[in-house]
Amino acid sequence: MRLLVLTVSSTISPQSHQLPLSGSRWEGVQKEKVVEERVRVGIVLGSDSDFQVMQEAVRVLQEFGVGCEVVVASAHRTPQRAAEYALKAEERGIEVIIAGAGMAAHLPGVLASYTCLPVIGVPLQGSALGGVDALYSIVQMPPGVPVATVAINGARNAALLAVQILSLKDPHLRQKFQAYREKLAVSVVEKSKKVQQLLSNS
Repeated sequence: MRLLVLTVSSTISPQSHQLPLSGSRWEGVQKEKVVEERVRVGIVLGSDSDFQVMQEAVRVLQEFGVGCEVVVASAHRTPQRAAEYALKAEERGIEVIIAGAGMAAHLPGVLASYTCLPVIGVPLQGSALGGVDALYSIVQMPPGVPVATVAINGARNAALLAVQILSLKDPHLRQKFQAYREKLAVSVVEKSKKVQQLLSNS
Protein backbone atom coordinates (compact mmCIF):
# COMPACT_ATOMS: atom_id res chain seq x y z
CA MET A 1 0.00 0.00 0.00
CA ARG A 2 1.19 3.49 -0.82
CA LEU A 3 0.34 6.95 0.36
CA LEU A 4 -1.87 9.44 -1.46
CA VAL A 5 -2.28 13.02 -0.36
CA LEU A 6 -5.86 14.03 -1.06
CA THR A 7 -5.74 17.14 -3.21
CA VAL A 8 -8.42 19.79 -2.93
CA SER A 9 -7.18 22.16 -5.61
CA SER A 10 -7.78 25.79 -6.36
CA THR A 11 -6.36 25.21 -9.85
CA ILE A 12 -6.51 22.30 -12.23
CA SER A 13 -2.97 21.09 -11.60
CA PRO A 14 -2.85 18.22 -9.06
CA GLN A 15 0.35 19.71 -7.66
CA SER A 16 -1.36 23.03 -6.91
CA HIS A 17 -2.23 24.80 -3.68
CA GLN A 18 -4.35 22.68 -1.35
CA LEU A 19 -7.32 24.00 0.61
CA PRO A 20 -7.07 23.19 4.32
CA LEU A 21 -9.18 20.26 5.50
CA SER A 22 -10.29 22.05 8.65
CA GLY A 23 -13.54 23.44 9.93
CA SER A 24 -17.01 21.93 9.76
CA ARG A 25 -16.99 21.48 5.97
CA TRP A 26 -13.93 19.26 6.06
CA GLU A 27 -14.54 17.51 9.37
CA GLY A 28 -13.97 13.78 9.27
CA VAL A 29 -11.88 13.73 6.09
CA GLN A 30 -8.27 12.77 6.58
CA LYS A 31 -5.70 14.72 4.60
CA GLU A 32 -3.55 11.63 4.25
CA LYS A 33 -4.81 8.11 3.81
CA VAL A 34 -3.08 4.87 2.83
CA VAL A 35 -4.54 4.19 -0.60
CA GLU A 36 -3.15 3.54 -4.05
CA GLU A 37 -0.73 6.16 -5.35
CA ARG A 38 -2.35 6.82 -8.72
CA VAL A 39 -5.48 8.93 -8.89
CA ARG A 40 -8.26 7.14 -10.77
CA VAL A 41 -11.33 9.14 -9.74
CA GLY A 42 -11.73 12.88 -10.11
CA ILE A 43 -14.33 14.52 -7.88
CA VAL A 44 -15.38 17.92 -9.20
CA LEU A 45 -17.42 20.36 -7.10
CA GLY A 46 -19.30 23.38 -8.34
CA SER A 47 -18.46 25.14 -5.07
CA ASP A 48 -16.40 24.41 -1.97
CA SER A 49 -19.66 24.36 0.03
CA ASP A 50 -20.62 21.22 -1.90
CA PHE A 51 -17.88 19.29 -0.12
CA GLN A 52 -20.03 18.97 2.99
CA VAL A 53 -22.05 16.37 1.08
CA MET A 54 -19.41 15.16 -1.37
CA GLN A 55 -16.90 14.23 1.32
CA GLU A 56 -18.87 11.00 1.68
CA ALA A 57 -17.67 10.01 -1.79
CA VAL A 58 -14.09 10.61 -0.67
CA ARG A 59 -14.63 8.41 2.39
CA VAL A 60 -16.03 5.55 0.33
CA LEU A 61 -13.20 5.67 -2.20
CA GLN A 62 -10.70 5.69 0.65
CA GLU A 63 -12.42 2.65 2.17
CA PHE A 64 -11.85 0.79 -1.08
CA GLY A 65 -8.29 2.09 -1.43
CA VAL A 66 -9.06 4.00 -4.63
CA GLY A 67 -6.98 7.11 -5.28
CA CYS A 68 -9.01 10.27 -5.84
CA GLU A 69 -8.63 14.01 -6.09
CA VAL A 70 -11.07 16.85 -5.39
CA VAL A 71 -11.20 20.07 -7.38
CA VAL A 72 -13.59 23.03 -7.52
CA ALA A 73 -14.68 24.15 -11.00
CA SER A 74 -17.95 25.96 -11.70
CA ALA A 75 -19.74 25.34 -14.99
CA HIS A 76 -21.04 28.92 -14.95
CA ARG A 77 -18.38 30.98 -13.16
CA THR A 78 -15.33 29.16 -14.52
CA PRO A 79 -16.48 27.31 -17.65
CA GLN A 80 -13.01 27.24 -19.22
CA ARG A 81 -11.58 25.72 -16.06
CA ALA A 82 -14.23 22.99 -16.05
CA ALA A 83 -13.57 22.26 -19.73
CA GLU A 84 -9.82 22.13 -19.15
CA TYR A 85 -10.21 19.63 -16.34
CA ALA A 86 -12.39 17.34 -18.44
CA LEU A 87 -10.13 17.57 -21.50
CA LYS A 88 -6.99 16.66 -19.54
CA ALA A 89 -8.48 14.13 -17.13
CA GLU A 90 -7.95 10.99 -19.19
CA GLU A 91 -4.33 11.75 -20.09
CA ARG A 92 -3.65 12.29 -16.38
CA GLY A 93 -4.90 8.79 -15.59
CA ILE A 94 -8.40 9.64 -14.40
CA GLU A 95 -10.84 6.83 -15.26
CA VAL A 96 -14.10 8.09 -13.74
CA ILE A 97 -15.36 11.59 -12.93
CA ILE A 98 -17.85 12.32 -10.15
CA ALA A 99 -19.39 15.78 -10.32
CA GLY A 100 -21.57 17.31 -7.61
CA ALA A 101 -23.60 20.47 -8.14
CA GLY A 102 -26.81 22.13 -6.99
CA MET A 103 -29.53 24.39 -8.45
CA ALA A 104 -28.91 24.78 -12.23
CA ALA A 105 -26.51 21.86 -12.01
CA HIS A 106 -24.93 21.86 -15.45
CA LEU A 107 -21.45 20.86 -14.25
CA PRO A 108 -21.74 17.08 -14.83
CA GLY A 109 -23.14 17.61 -18.33
CA VAL A 110 -20.49 20.17 -19.23
CA LEU A 111 -17.73 17.80 -18.09
CA ALA A 112 -19.30 14.91 -20.02
CA SER A 113 -19.36 17.01 -23.20
CA TYR A 114 -15.57 17.38 -23.09
CA THR A 115 -14.54 13.80 -22.25
CA CYS A 116 -15.30 10.19 -23.17
CA LEU A 117 -14.76 9.14 -19.55
CA PRO A 118 -17.84 8.05 -17.61
CA VAL A 119 -19.27 10.96 -15.62
CA ILE A 120 -21.43 10.41 -12.53
CA GLY A 121 -23.59 13.35 -11.52
CA VAL A 122 -24.65 14.03 -7.94
CA PRO A 123 -27.55 16.50 -7.64
CA LEU A 124 -27.16 18.48 -4.44
CA GLN A 125 -29.89 19.86 -2.23
CA GLY A 126 -29.19 23.56 -1.80
CA SER A 127 -32.14 25.58 -2.99
CA ALA A 128 -35.79 26.25 -2.29
CA LEU A 129 -36.63 23.34 -4.59
CA GLY A 130 -34.83 20.82 -2.40
CA GLY A 131 -32.47 19.55 -5.08
CA VAL A 132 -35.16 18.61 -7.61
CA ASP A 133 -33.93 21.38 -9.92
CA ALA A 134 -30.41 19.93 -9.75
CA LEU A 135 -31.72 16.42 -10.38
CA TYR A 136 -33.57 17.46 -13.53
CA SER A 137 -30.59 19.50 -14.72
CA ILE A 138 -28.31 16.47 -14.50
CA VAL A 139 -30.57 13.61 -15.56
CA GLN A 140 -32.16 15.26 -18.62
CA MET A 141 -29.14 15.04 -20.91
CA PRO A 142 -29.50 15.03 -24.71
CA PRO A 143 -28.86 11.77 -26.63
CA GLY A 144 -25.18 11.09 -27.16
CA VAL A 145 -23.88 12.78 -24.01
CA PRO A 146 -24.92 10.54 -21.11
CA VAL A 147 -24.40 11.33 -17.44
CA ALA A 148 -25.02 8.60 -14.86
CA THR A 149 -27.17 10.23 -12.19
CA VAL A 150 -27.63 9.16 -8.57
CA ALA A 151 -30.12 10.36 -5.97
CA ILE A 152 -30.16 13.85 -4.50
CA ASN A 153 -27.13 14.11 -2.18
CA GLY A 154 -26.22 10.56 -3.25
CA ALA A 155 -22.47 10.96 -2.93
CA ARG A 156 -22.03 7.52 -1.41
CA ASN A 157 -23.74 5.73 -4.28
CA ALA A 158 -21.76 7.82 -6.76
CA ALA A 159 -18.52 6.55 -5.25
CA LEU A 160 -19.81 2.97 -5.16
CA LEU A 161 -20.76 3.21 -8.83
CA ALA A 162 -17.26 4.50 -9.59
CA VAL A 163 -15.83 1.50 -7.74
CA GLN A 164 -18.03 -0.83 -9.79
CA ILE A 165 -16.86 0.75 -13.03
CA LEU A 166 -13.21 0.45 -12.02
CA SER A 167 -13.71 -3.14 -10.86
CA LEU A 168 -14.57 -4.24 -14.41
CA LYS A 169 -10.84 -4.43 -15.12
CA ASP A 170 -9.55 -4.68 -11.55
CA PRO A 171 -10.17 -8.16 -10.04
CA HIS A 172 -8.83 -7.14 -6.62
CA LEU A 173 -11.22 -4.20 -6.43
CA ARG A 174 -14.05 -6.43 -7.61
CA GLN A 175 -13.37 -8.80 -4.71
CA LYS A 176 -13.53 -5.87 -2.31
CA PHE A 177 -16.84 -4.77 -3.74
CA GLN A 178 -18.30 -8.26 -3.56
CA ALA A 179 -17.22 -8.46 0.09
CA TYR A 180 -18.91 -5.11 0.71
CA ARG A 181 -22.18 -6.37 -0.81
CA GLU A 182 -22.01 -9.55 1.26
CA LYS A 183 -21.51 -7.46 4.38
CA LEU A 184 -24.60 -5.42 3.47
CA ALA A 185 -26.62 -8.62 3.12
CA VAL A 186 -25.50 -9.84 6.52
CA SER A 187 -26.47 -6.52 8.11
CA VAL A 188 -30.00 -6.81 6.65
CA VAL A 189 -30.40 -10.29 8.14
CA GLU A 190 -29.18 -9.01 11.51
CA LYS A 191 -31.68 -6.14 11.39
CA SER A 192 -34.46 -8.59 10.62
CA LYS A 193 -33.50 -10.65 13.66
CA LYS A 194 -33.63 -7.53 15.84
CA VAL A 195 -37.11 -6.68 14.57
CA GLN A 196 -38.31 -10.21 15.26
CA GLN A 197 -36.84 -10.00 18.75
CA LEU A 198 -38.68 -6.73 19.39
CA LEU A 199 -41.94 -8.31 18.23
CA SER A 200 -41.50 -11.33 20.45
CA ASN A 201 -40.84 -9.09 23.46
CA SER A 202 -43.85 -6.85 22.87
